[in-house]
Amino acid sequence: MHEYKTYNGPMATTAAQAAVGTGTAIKTMLQLATPATRQLQIISWGFTISEPAGAVGEIELLQTDVAATVTAHVASGVQPLDPNAPASLLTLGAAATGYTASAEGAITATRMFDVVRLPATATGTPMVYAYQFMPDERPIIAVSKFLRVRATTPTSGVNMVCWVCHKE
Repeated sequence: MHEYKTYNGPMATTAAQAAVGTGTAIKTMLQLATPATRQLQIISWGFTISEPAGAVGEIELLQTDVAATVTAHVASGVQPLDPNAPASLLTLGAAATGYTASAEGAITATRMFDVVRLPATATGTPMVYAYQFMPDERPIIAVSKFLRVRATTPTSGVNMVCWVCHKE
């Protein structure tokens, strides 16, 4: 199996990784779509978020049965951790692997893997979160399903960078 890491934005080249605004309703920040021939296993995931003072929110890592409409990732955005690994087999496209959803879709089934409740802070201090699953608890995303990192924040102007490291 090969390992890959994907962020919620285009591949950083001459500019730094860009943070993405969350909005005021639930929003998929990153989505990975498994092909019909391969499942994936989550190794770790995390995010950095600039939470305005006093705001409380929630960040979720979950599997869904329906795709969000996203900005499509390109192959270079799903980075192999080994420079000799082949390109990822994730399905790319606006209803597949991508980031910054413009529509969530009508989800009928989910599997929740992790959820983080953002604390209300007096100073608006940025929050950094990273979680590495133990080998025996690593979630497996089934074929033709979608792994999502979703954010719900009560105010606009909240910026987030998130990532998922997976095996396929």
